[in-house]
Amino acid sequence: MLRKNIAGWLRRTSPMLVLSLVAGVIAYAAPQAGGYKIIKRMQIGGDGGWDYMLIDPPTHHLFVARGSHFQVVDVTTGKVIGDVAIANSKNSHGIALATDLGKGFTSNGDANTVSVVDLKTLQATSVIDIPGKDPDSIRYDAATKRVFTFNGKSSDSTVIDATSGKVIGTVKLAGKPEEAVLDGSGNMWVNIEDKSSIQEFDTKTYAIKGTWPLAPCDGPSAMAYDGAHKRIFVACDKVMVVVSADNGKVVASPPIGGDPDGNGFDPGTGMAFASCRDGFVSVIHEDSPDKYTVVGNINTQVGTRTMTLDPTTHRVYTETADFKPAGPPTPDNPRPRPTPIAGSFVILEVGQ
Repeated sequence: MLRKNIAGWLRRTSPMLVLSLVAGVIAYAAPQAGGYKIIKRMQIGGDGGWDYMLIDPPTHHLFVARGSHFQVVDVTTGKVIGDVAIANSKNSHGIALATDLGKGFTSNGDANTVSVVDLKTLQATSVIDIPGKDPDSIRYDAATKRVFTFNGKSSDSTVIDATSGKVIGTVKLAGKPEEAVLDGSGNMWVNIEDKSSIQEFDTKTYAIKGTWPLAPCDGPSAMAYDGAHKRIFVACDKVMVVVSADNGKVVASPPIGGDPDGNGFDPGTGMAFASCRDGFVSVIHEDSPDKYTVVGNINTQVGTRTMTLDPTTHRVYTETADFKPAGPPTPDNPRPRPTPIAGSFVILEVGQ
C-alpha cells in the first residue's frame, strides 16, 4: 500500500495536477460538505513516505506508518510523542492495536514480518516471522485474540496468536487481499483487489463463508463497517459500494472522488467518508441501510488518500506532503514525477 500511496498515484497524475502538487494546494474546488473543514494542520515532518494511519481514541494517539518507522502523534497537541523503529524493514504498512493486551502489531511488507509494539513505552519489543508474503493491511480480532495479516504476494492471511506471538494458521484467499473489516462475532470480510470481489471467512475456523462480486466497483481498496445495520463500505475509484454483510449483495453505489485509499463510517452521525488523491474527502450520509445521499466533498490537500476516523470525537485524520517538480527525463526514467519535499509531511484534522 505504501508504494501505491506515493509512487502509484504520482504515476497516474496529470500534468495539470502536477502544478498544484508543487505548491501543495487544493486541486478540487467543491464546496465544503456538511460543515466539515480542516480544523488543524499538524506539521509533522520526519523521514519516510506514509501509509496506513490508525487512531486510538482513549489515548488520542495516532499511529502513522512511515516506512522504516511509525510516528505516534498526540492529536490533542499535534506533537510527535513516540517514534517506533521497525527492524529490517523500509516498507511497513499498518498497525493493529490489541489494547486489551497492551500491544500493537505492525505489518512489514518487504521483510515478511510483524513487529510487536509495547503501547506504554511505544517501543518494538519483538519480531514475528510469517509465512505470508508482502503483508499489507493488518487486523486484530479481540474476540479470538488473533491478529490477521493480509498478504498481497501470497494471496492469503497469516493468523497470529496475539498473546503468545506465534503463527497459528493461514487463510487461503481467492486473490490479492487489500483491506478487511470484522464484526467481533467471528466474521471477517476482505477486499480481493485483483478480482474486484469481497470474501468472508470465519475468524475461529478460517473457513471461507462466501465470495461476492462488487460491481460497479473496480479495484476495491479501503473498507469500513456499520455494525448496527450490517453494512460494509468499500471505497473504489469514483464510487463507494455499500454491501450487505448478511448476503454480500451490493445495495448502493454512491459516487465519490477518484483513487481513494482510505475510508470510514461514523455511527454517531451516519456519515461515511472516503479520502481521495485529488485533494478532498468525499462524504456520504446513510439515510437508511439501503439509501445514501451524497453530502459533498471536504477540501483537503493533494495526496490525501489515506485516513482514519475517531468515532468519539467525529474527527477525520488524513495525511500528505508538499511536492517538488519532477526532474528532466532520462533514458532510465522517461516520465519523471514529482517527489515529496523532505520534512513537509503533514496531518490534517477534519471536523465540524
